[in-house]
Amino acid sequence: MSEVPSTSLEAVRIGIVSVSDRASSGVYEDKGLPALKDWLDRALQNPITFEARLIPDDLVTISATLIELVDAGCSLVLTTGGTGPAPRDVTPEATLAVAHKEMPGFGEQMRQIGLKFVATAILSRQVAVIRDQSLIINLPGQPKSIAETLEGLKDANGTPLVPGIFAAVPYCIDLIGGPYLEVREEVCKVFRPKNAIRTISPPAR
Repeated sequence: MSEVPSTSLEAVRIGIVSVSDRASSGVYEDKGLPALKDWLDRALQNPITFEARLIPDDLVTISATLIELVDAGCSLVLTTGGTGPAPRDVTPEATLAVAHKEMPGFGEQMRQIGLKFVATAILSRQVAVIRDQSLIINLPGQPKSIAETLEGLKDANGTPLVPGIFAAVPYCIDLIGGPYLEVREEVCKVFRPKNAIRTISPPAR
């Protein structure tokens, strides 16, 4: 089959959520939201509107925030924090509570990436789900781990060794009826079947 006809870059609304009792109460500076925004700004060519939220480790609050962001038109919602085994780590439970479909492959790949660095990655409980036409993904809490998880692992020459989870995100969003995400290949090489690839028209002068 031939490629999908050319299209202009679509604007995209993305929710970014940092879950932390201490950061949300001002005990220390939140680093999750800046890390998420920095990576997405580097990776995506689309114009982005960010909906940022800094909230405590509270199951009801997390679920309500995810629903709010989906209802606001965020086709992608990324959370950071609250995915470990501690009593206050409830982000996965809050995410599953609002899910229409679970996407277990994302969590499996995130733990595989983490295990390349630290044995305790098996304690991470990140999940990914679909709600309506939105993809929601729990990410690790550390900025370095956020980038590694999204981008994958590369050797000294920049050759990918382990694919990051974002390689599958644009096509997933295609399949659920979201905007066409165009990713800078030098940051993250994504996969789409040939018949799902669109060529991007240059902006009008």
